[in-house]
Amino acid sequence: MNAATTSGPAGARLSLYGEIHEGAGDLGVHRFDYANEAVGLIRTIGPHFSLLLEDRQIDIDTSRGNLPKLGATVLWGPRLQTAVAYQHSVSGNLGTNLGSIRIDAYGKPLNYLVGGAYGQGAPAVFNLTTDVIEPGSGRLKEVFLGASKSLARSDLTVVADYLDLSGTRRVTLTVNYIFDLGASGRPK
Repeated sequence: MNAATTSGPAGARLSLYGEIHEGAGDLGVHRFDYANEAVGLIRTIGPHFSLLLEDRQIDIDTSRGNLPKLGATVLWGPRLQTAVAYQHSVSGNLGTNLGSIRIDAYGKPLNYLVGGAYGQGAPAVFNLTTDVIEPGSGRLKEVFLGASKSLARSDLTVVADYLDLSGTRRVTLTVNYIFDLGASGRPK
């Protein structure tokens, strides 16, 4: 579940958002619970710059911790935007230290996005033999690209994502549809 609200004039908007992802999984050997919650704010400073501050709590199987995020976005013109961010875990065993970049190009009839992330992404591991917590050693490399289309009261986004975490590779295709309950129609 995701929720967001924005207020203020165009050059000084404040957006607050939150998201909750809850569930369970099965590794074949054992089941696990999944919780990933975040709250954040985005502050617009003038017409072309914004700052992001986010706090994320992660509790997935044996990995847990707090992962704050600091980011900035620059709108270079009406058709090009760049966002950069940095995340560093401050508690738990996440062992995460990531930098990321995303570039959005706005056009007709589609909008495009491309980006990636790189850094430390593996959690710490508890060694049962020595009773020592060993830091994670996984390098995370991620690349994604996608396209979106705005419709009258909704947005459709398709994103392909390639992730490599210490040799474990995943390719994901995500289709996201957002229907705006508060809008009676958008200009095209």
